[in-house]
Amino acid sequence: MRYVTYESPEGRGRRVGYLDGDAVVDAGFDGDMVAFIEAGAPVGTTRGVANAVLRAPLRPRTLRDFLAFEGHLLNVFPALGKAIPEEWYRLPAYYKGLPDTVIGPEDEIPWPAYTQRLDHELELAAVIGRPGKDITEDNALDHVFGYTIWNDLSARDVQAGELPVGMGPGKAKDWDGSNVLGPCIVTADEVDPHDIELEVRVNGERWGGANTRDMHHTFESMIVYASQALMLRPGEVLGSGTATGGSGVELGRWLAPADTVEMEASGIGVLRNVVGHRPA
Repeated sequence: MRYVTYESPEGRGRRVGYLDGDAVVDAGFDGDMVAFIEAGAPVGTTRGVANAVLRAPLRPRTLRDFLAFEGHLLNVFPALGKAIPEEWYRLPAYYKGLPDTVIGPEDEIPWPAYTQRLDHELELAAVIGRPGKDITEDNALDHVFGYTIWNDLSARDVQAGELPVGMGPGKAKDWDGSNVLGPCIVTADEVDPHDIELEVRVNGERWGGANTRDMHHTFESMIVYASQALMLRPGEVLGSGTATGGSGVELGRWLAPADTVEMEASGIGVLRNVVGHRPA
């Protein structure tokens, strides 16, 4: 099942639905996506919705972003004169993002005034569906409701200044609309997280991509690590980190105003957005 959050001309606010082909069907649930997931995805009386507009599929409880693709680091670290830390191979470390200001498919990507080098990051994200604490690797994926695409935007010039401090990322990733999710959440029974093709295109040109089979840290290991002494709850989101070739910094290329960014994941769909204007 491909679940979505949508709005329609009917004016009933944001509603939970699912996709039947390209058509949106209301799921007959009064509540947001996180409540829907927490309730066990109880689809009620359904109805087709004309002229529905997809929004971010959920406002996550939390956003945790990992670094799972060694290829991405190999593309970036040498240019910085650094080697990949040995600790990275042992620990699926993460940072937390902004869950309250996520945007969704076709929303304009806002350009913060303090950066000249805006960059995209192609990621796969897992949405927690069942609570758990001290989860074991054997049953980690049983706690996943589904998967979506995550465009984790970065202000690369700001990031270069923050990294030496050893904190963050801070303002390099911290502005309204810096996290894009969508276009839907595909339930875990429909995709294999170990074999999903990921690709990013800018203005129709392929800039990069990878398969999740190349992840050094799996979603199982991420869930195990994050759940140590901590209850993970429905609606929390864990990101894979940038797929190999999934960012402009790996190519020395940057986004420009009016660029169309398309991120595609096999079995999930395409997350499409246009970059907004750069403030003077």
